[in-house]
Amino acid sequence: MTDTPAQKQLKAGIVPVTAFEQNCTLVWDEDTKHGVVVDPGGDVPRIQGAIKQVGLKVDAILLTHGHIDHAGGATELKELLGVEIIGPHIADKFLLDDLPNNAKRFGLTGRAVTPDRWLTEGETIEIAGRAFEIFHCPGHSPGSVVFFSKQQRLALVGDVLFSGSIGRTDFPYGDHAALIDGIMRKLLPLGDDVAFICGHGPTSTFGQERKSNPFLQG
Repeated sequence: MTDTPAQKQLKAGIVPVTAFEQNCTLVWDEDTKHGVVVDPGGDVPRIQGAIKQVGLKVDAILLTHGHIDHAGGATELKELLGVEIIGPHIADKFLLDDLPNNAKRFGLTGRAVTPDRWLTEGETIEIAGRAFEIFHCPGHSPGSVVFFSKQQRLALVGDVLFSGSIGRTDFPYGDHAALIDGIMRKLLPLGDDVAFICGHGPTSTFGQERKSNPFLQG
């Protein structure tokens, strides 16, 4: 498990899962050990091992969107931990309902997911005692959401934005223009100093992506 940038005792760690090397992320308060699991896409025993290693008291499971590599293990982990699944936006319901079929296509395991709570633009949720704002950023999937803490200067962006790239939009429901609009209009204005954890690959900052990400130039 790799530590990631954090401030003011809020910690985060990445647990790579599935053949897609998806960044399942644990976020917790260092003092209380309370926190969340973000995007448990699969390999649930590995995630459980990381939870035990941290001593994490899981309050909830958060989903950034409904793709199999992000949500495939959510129902199993919910049953094991007895916590709620929160997110994504309801526009991804069709993806979460179809997870078993998608799992078969990719040789993965995954059960359908019914979140206990859908998220919408402008809501605020609490993660480890900190407020995180919700931004609806469709394009990679219709219901993709981003979690942002103004206090921590931290965003959990799923597959909306990557270090040096952006989420795929070549799905039948993809929308490249909407994805770029969401990044440029909603995320980058939050500040160049904001660090983000994405669904695949290394962490980065909005400032670094503003300057060098080829998809965000011009």
